[in-house]
Amino acid sequence: MKRRVRRKRYIIPLLLILLGALFIQSDWLGKWIYPISFKEEIKRNAELYELDPLLIAAVIRVESNFKQSAVSRKGAVGIMQIMPDTASWILEKGDFGDITVEKAGTEAHAGIALGSWYMKELNRQFDANLVLSLAAYNAGPGKVRQWLDKGVWDGKEGTIQNIPYGETRHYVQRVLYYYKKYQDIYETL
Repeated sequence: MKRRVRRKRYIIPLLLILLGALFIQSDWLGKWIYPISFKEEIKRNAELYELDPLLIAAVIRVESNFKQSAVSRKGAVGIMQIMPDTASWILEKGDFGDITVEKAGTEAHAGIALGSWYMKELNRQFDANLVLSLAAYNAGPGKVRQWLDKGVWDGKEGTIQNIPYGETRHYVQRVLYYYKKYQDIYETL
């Protein structure tokens, strides 16, 4: 009887170590825990707007967790959670064919197109500073410029804790976390 108890004491920790090693070293497990939906749409828009598809996927993960018809408490719509006024502005600036604000709120291809275009535009406005662009995606470019102009925040990754809005601070941290996680798991889409 004592031998069985001793074996169980060794077997359970060994099994846990083995499962832990599989968890840490396994791409398939990582892809199962951190899946990416709408890969073709993401790839197409990433290429069109010269963005990393894994960045688009990270933004989508944080914004809607890949739910095409998501609506936020503040009224942001669709898979990439664009505010309707921002979506209207984007539609005025770019050529998006038959995409409408309504489609951006319900159809993945439309939401990804507008969100990707907007990310590219924010990258242009903020000189390809990813951290500033992500903060602007959440809080708005005007608010981020205000923070920079007033010296409230310098726009660097190492000072994210200085972002005045807790929601934006948390948003930037989460997108960067998923972006790095996706880079570790997926070589590319």
